[in-house]
Amino acid sequence: MTARRLTRPLLLAAASWTALAGGVHAQDGRAPGQAPAIELEEIVVTGVPYGISQNATTIATTVLDEAQLSVAPAASLGDLLNGTPGVRSTSFAPGASRPVIRGLTGPRVQVLTNGVGLIDASSVSPDHQVATDPAEANRIEIVRGPATLTYGGLAIGGVVNILDGRIPEALPEGGLEGHLSAQTSTVDDGSLFGGRADIALGGAFVLHLDALKKESDDYEIPSSPISQRLADAEGVARDDTGVLPNSGSELEAYGIGGSFIGDNGFLGASYKETDSTYGVVAEETVFIELEQQRFDARGGYRFDQGPFREVRATYGQADYTHTEFEDVGEPGTIFASDGYEARADLIQRARGGWNGAIGVQTLSRDFSAIGDEAYIPSTGIEEAGIYTVQRLDRDSYGFEGGLRFDRRTLTATPFGATDEVEREFDNLSASAAVFFRPATGLFAGLSLSRTQRAPSEVELFADGLHIATAAYEVGDPTLDNETVTTLEGTLHYDGGRFRGDLHVYASKFDGFIDVRDTGETFEFDEDGEIEQFPIFAYLQTDADFRGFEAEAAYDVWTRGARVVTLEGAADFVDADTDLGPAARIPPYSVTGRVRYTSTPVDLSLEVRHVGEQDEVAEFERPTDGYTLVNLFGAWRPFADPAVTLFAEGRNLTDEEAREHASFLKDIAPQPGRNLRVGVTYRF
Repeated sequence: MTARRLTRPLLLAAASWTALAGGVHAQDGRAPGQAPAIELEEIVVTGVPYGISQNATTIATTVLDEAQLSVAPAASLGDLLNGTPGVRSTSFAPGASRPVIRGLTGPRVQVLTNGVGLIDASSVSPDHQVATDPAEANRIEIVRGPATLTYGGLAIGGVVNILDGRIPEALPEGGLEGHLSAQTSTVDDGSLFGGRADIALGGAFVLHLDALKKESDDYEIPSSPISQRLADAEGVARDDTGVLPNSGSELEAYGIGGSFIGDNGFLGASYKETDSTYGVVAEETVFIELEQQRFDARGGYRFDQGPFREVRATYGQADYTHTEFEDVGEPGTIFASDGYEARADLIQRARGGWNGAIGVQTLSRDFSAIGDEAYIPSTGIEEAGIYTVQRLDRDSYGFEGGLRFDRRTLTATPFGATDEVEREFDNLSASAAVFFRPATGLFAGLSLSRTQRAPSEVELFADGLHIATAAYEVGDPTLDNETVTTLEGTLHYDGGRFRGDLHVYASKFDGFIDVRDTGETFEFDEDGEIEQFPIFAYLQTDADFRGFEAEAAYDVWTRGARVVTLEGAADFVDADTDLGPAARIPPYSVTGRVRYTSTPVDLSLEVRHVGEQDEVAEFERPTDGYTLVNLFGAWRPFADPAVTLFAEGRNLTDEEAREHASFLKDIAPQPGRNLRVGVTYRF
């Protein structure tokens, strides 16, 4: 990386963290009028089962709570989280987007619900929807980086844990708690209606009910779907269609759950059903229907004495089907994922500043793909792991550490073969950290981790045309473990009026699993028309990732409950492999916001700039930078602030914006100018 390329992002980080010359993160799903993501006393459970303050951990975290989510856009998971520090979106379509954390996505980013896997097929392909919608959540916790030993070696890039509260763990205050919400948007004629309630019955049992319905049409775009760079390269015209064809979506989900709550713990279960239909932007006549039925059980018991404070156990089982339909309405390819995942944690009793936990995790999943575009054979996946995480906090200094061992087995019969292939991988991961509190409000930490990941079923066994990525993909059943060593520095600061958060990291990959263009082509005959697709092969190389995330907030004026705050954020990641730059690495971003908060009214204005990405992999096109201007307001008209009316204008300048991390960046820009209004009632 050249000095010029490194200097500019570092200056942006310094400006946003110290002088607030930049601003705050924009498209992070939290309403601009809500509190920033660096809440100082926020307790995070993702990554450490015993829970820890967000400003006292060396793990990079972001938390979105129920108040923030209740006024957030009706977006899919990746698009909702896009813009939080270090997080972008695959941005494949409004119906299908997955988080990109520090330039990594797919199987390297674990998306969980209540601490266990979704048991879907969203990591298999960017056109596959995540089976849990963020509008179902009452809390989302994001962990950035590989120091996530409680969730296995696959989480080498990070974890997004969606907590839905469907199994209550405490009695609702006053016997009834919940919320209702509704919103509509102009850019896609979109609408969302949702609600949830926890109802105490008989003093010890809590019933949970929730429902969600959202739909949208093809969204409006400020330019041609085709980028200028693609038009120049291919010699095609840029027709201004006004909308992005086949970008509409519909989703319905409902759930029921219940728990028995006792003095020392709880025991509960839940059932959820999800039905979704969405268009595939890459093919204007193709749409996808997703169905999942899911059962969960969870319980916890607190011990009155002994070495352990609490035991917690979680079980999730799902039946998932993803069906791709062609223009004639006939099913083309059916992806199915059935199985379960379970975990149990023993949380140690805190003694002399010492906290810790030990746990076990197991999963079993059967994945299958049937149809013309089934490019992965049916695969059985089994995994079992054991881990421990420990922390010693001596107030002015402390230590953290963890160790995990996993065994993962994948079994499949490759296309064209008669014999079954079984690959077994043993993964050993460890982390260690030291932290200091050299002054009041200041936390500094340094962590070192070594994490291993087994190859996924796609990386091992793919062999076929993958329309979503417009390539013929070839896996390698001889791939070995992927290992990453990461050094990360952390700073948290709370000086009252000024708050800040900074993470700087460098990761070295040994055996980085990459997919590269072989230079060869595959000819596909569709109704007598021959199309050629490049052949991409999975292989292993070495890679270096490095970057930072920075946030800051400064209260420039305070009078009672009225506060004017300047906020700033910036992030940057650079990634190189032995074969050249890594593909689809997001460029730097810097965001600024000024916001006013009070008891009845919140207002904010934000500007987010995403830089140009011109360091690209072979056969990958650069992406132009863009700047978005967003305005948000919320009003609580009654003395009881349970009712909130809100409105947001996003992309007010109607800017053409394309996400470099997206496979579809050159044919699918982000939505144009949008007005979103809604109401939420919390009871």
